[in-house]
Amino acid sequence: MFNIEDAKIQNIDHLGIVAGIVDSIGLVEIINKFVPQEQGEKVSAGHVVKAMILNGLGFVSKPLYMFPKYFETIPCEHLIGEGIKPEYLNDYKLGRVMDKLFLKGLSSIFLAISLNVVQKFKISTSTSHLDSSSMHVHGEYKASFPEVIFEKSKSKNNLKKQRDEEREVENENIEPKQAINVTYGYSRDHRPDLKQFLMQLISSGDGDIPIFLQSASGNQVDSSCFGEIAVNYKQQVNFDSLVVADCALYTEPNIEKMSGIKWLSRVPLSITEAKQLVSTLPESQFIECELKGYLYVAKRVTYGGVEQRWLVVQSQERKESDLEKLSKNIVKSFENAKRDLKKLSLEEFACESDAVKALSKLSEKFKYHQVAESKVITVKSKKQKLANNQQATVYQISATLTENEDKINQDTLSAGRFILATNVLSESELHGAV
Repeated sequence: MFNIEDAKIQNIDHLGIVAGIVDSIGLVEIINKFVPQEQGEKVSAGHVVKAMILNGLGFVSKPLYMFPKYFETIPCEHLIGEGIKPEYLNDYKLGRVMDKLFLKGLSSIFLAISLNVVQKFKISTSTSHLDSSSMHVHGEYKASFPEVIFEKSKSKNNLKKQRDEEREVENENIEPKQAINVTYGYSRDHRPDLKQFLMQLISSGDGDIPIFLQSASGNQVDSSCFGEIAVNYKQQVNFDSLVVADCALYTEPNIEKMSGIKWLSRVPLSITEAKQLVSTLPESQFIECELKGYLYVAKRVTYGGVEQRWLVVQSQERKESDLEKLSKNIVKSFENAKRDLKKLSLEEFACESDAVKALSKLSEKFKYHQVAESKVITVKSKKQKLANNQQATVYQISATLTENEDKINQDTLSAGRFILATNVLSESELHGAV
């Protein structure tokens, strides 16, 4: 007979929902396929990871050795699994599981879980969006991690277990994993004073569900690896998807690597062909887009040995903003050029050709202006004297400025414009106005 005095009430807050989601996506079962439970183990690797998720989303920040303490206050068996007690989730167990997951390949495990989610919840994978983000850390991180990591313990049993694991790795011909390098790099967190690592992620266009994830060294450049990531991703999934990324994807090496992969990227305007196109296309060639406030022109281009479609897009809102900035830059450029020209006019040169060369070198720095008129004049030096104590004759420049209309017109035409590129040539498959 049930006695109310024997009842024990424990608060699970939001963790019941988290545990339910973990169970619904089959996370525990998938991880246990990669890291099977060994004889005598009281808790599987999958359940350990589930516990880590509950702990991480429990809004707590405590050292690893306090991990079991956290689960003493919540219904551990109800949330994680039958027979699992808080003391089983100690830092030694967590460390061994993380080592095994690292050896099996975290990216592969994450992808297997994600694909199961995609299938279960019928998520559209028509587009896959690739990008990276930096995560800054506090600390020195002097030494690199060893290639293969195992739990180090003075216990004889643990040392024997470690040697067995090492032999297992050798027998399975598992390639040792190289740890990433936590170091300085371009900081998207705006903390260049701190070391960092990168997270490279591919998510679905439908609901932004993460599908592919891997970590990278803090100084890795996106343009050097995005093509390889796209190829690696495509080799591991069995669905046809358009890979979408920013201009870091658009390099000749990446385009060559991605043969057979459908992609869409923004073209960097540092490319000569792109810069020339946006600055020379007349307004009359643009047509209205389905999106309000946008115009576009479609062009067929071959770049990196790959035929592709370029979509030159003009945003009216962005154009107004760019033109406003352009006006301010022209005024600022004039003030700087006038100041530099005045400074040059005070300099003394030994000959006329030296004065002309100095003016030519200075004029190359002018962005929106150019020299209108110039002449070399002879004056008595205020600094140099001859042997007879007479002032030496020197040469100085006198010049006036005018606006460089060609450059200003180019930047006026370029205002509000950007280029999208894709190797999908059929408009019926990927509409040109999208």
